[in-house]
Amino acid sequence: MIYPEISGKKLTLLESFLKNKFTYAYIIMKIFLFLAATSLLSIAAYPQNVGTETGRERGIVLPKSDYHYKRVQFYIEDEPDADYRHASEKAYEVFRDIKFAVRIHWGIYSMWKMNGESWGFLDLPREKKMEYNELYKSFNPKKFDAEEWMDLFKRSGMRAFAFTTKHHEGFSLFHTKTKVIRRVNYLDPANVIQHCDLHYSVEETPFKRDIVGELCAAAHKRKIKINLYFSHPDWYDADFRPFNNHPLTTERYQTFNGDYGWEPGSCKYEFITPEPTPEETGRAVARHREQLRELLTGYGKIDMLCFDQWMGKDIWKETKETVKMLRKIQPDVMLRARGIGNYGDYYTPERFVPESRENTAMPWMTIYPLASSFSYDKDSTQYKGAKWIIHNIIDCAAKGGSFMVGIGPDSDGQFHPTAVRQLEETGRWLAVNGKGIYNTRERDTWKEGDIYFTRTKNNKRVFAFIEDFPRKELVIKSVTPRAGSKIYMLGYKKALEWSATGDGVRIEIPAELQLEGNRPCRYAWGFEMKE
Repeated sequence: MIYPEISGKKLTLLESFLKNKFTYAYIIMKIFLFLAATSLLSIAAYPQNVGTETGRERGIVLPKSDYHYKRVQFYIEDEPDADYRHASEKAYEVFRDIKFAVRIHWGIYSMWKMNGESWGFLDLPREKKMEYNELYKSFNPKKFDAEEWMDLFKRSGMRAFAFTTKHHEGFSLFHTKTKVIRRVNYLDPANVIQHCDLHYSVEETPFKRDIVGELCAAAHKRKIKINLYFSHPDWYDADFRPFNNHPLTTERYQTFNGDYGWEPGSCKYEFITPEPTPEETGRAVARHREQLRELLTGYGKIDMLCFDQWMGKDIWKETKETVKMLRKIQPDVMLRARGIGNYGDYYTPERFVPESRENTAMPWMTIYPLASSFSYDKDSTQYKGAKWIIHNIIDCAAKGGSFMVGIGPDSDGQFHPTAVRQLEETGRWLAVNGKGIYNTRERDTWKEGDIYFTRTKNNKRVFAFIEDFPRKELVIKSVTPRAGSKIYMLGYKKALEWSATGDGVRIEIPAELQLEGNRPCRYAWGFEMKE
């Protein structure tokens, strides 16, 4: 075996090594460092929960009562594929720590102040549908400021935000490279599906700016968790017919719509069209997949993807492959379960808080609009108030969940002043009581009468919350404080006098706190004790 030359003489391996031992040692060291570095990178990039444990073994299953699960359970397998892994336990812990978040629905429907986001589109007459689909040409929210939004969320005590990158009507609030090439002409029944060449996104509006990009950048700076909402169906793109209330249906879908998760006769269709060709369905699958890939590759770390609705059993196999692709791009992104069943990582009870602790290890976050809908509401009397928000934060935290309040800006990108006041008031309450909310977990006894409880992860401290201020004392039966320990009201510096009772504790309330002006906060009060 012949190796490098020195002064024109060919050397054997041994001779070459002896004459150039420092050079070879250097090369060997570089190779070793390269291999070590790549190994560490591989470990860091690989999902932290890789192993044989399945989602069911981890307890990650949707409650059978979940509305959206019922719509898809007949075609989505209950047990995910063996090659699928959910987000890691670490990601789940981070999700459970959030406790309070905000959900923003915004789109061209805000230009018409439509309640119910883009759902109102389905009830419009055909002429108004055509007019609606042209609204993007004048969408120009000049007062939108991502930095101001995130500052508001920070002041309000929110740890995460969700934002509509695209709602059901199909308009994208980010710079997508995908295009719609077949859309609906509602005024030409004889030729209802027509050619187009349009991103149908904010890039084609007078505003032009990438709203999703600006929000993500502002959130990253403030360490606010990012949740990008994305609608599975797309009513603008004719290739997406006939799934999930698309205005274009087919005879098979109309006859057997129970196979697609809807009750017969519950959908509103404009036209019966031919079955989509394999080419059309393929384009819909590809565009759906590519837009999601764009969201997970264009804006840094994304903590959650908030899917909505579903596509249908005909393309479940392809949808599942999309989900697996997303998991490879960002292994720890938490996926909302809508439309993907037990492949999801979390679910969202909508407009209600579960009555008790959930019987599943799948994390949950209640979503509830502050006013009448998740989009902009011009009526100030519809906003429910800081007291309502605070109650739901406590209720959800006590049961092991989080609370996400829904608001929407107007067409200029401004939130209603009433919403701003109520959110900021909530933030002031959390500044006092957040210790007993953020990063906490539920107790076995999560409520006693009107008293709600949370606990630290190590079980060393318990927090009790009351919404009716006690006059002289607070009696708790399910907590026995450690002897000699101190009990505090959150936000009040002095330790409170207490005594053990036969089955709990009696806490004395100082006389000075009977005056509202002396209390550390309004609406609800927290107590901290060692158990």
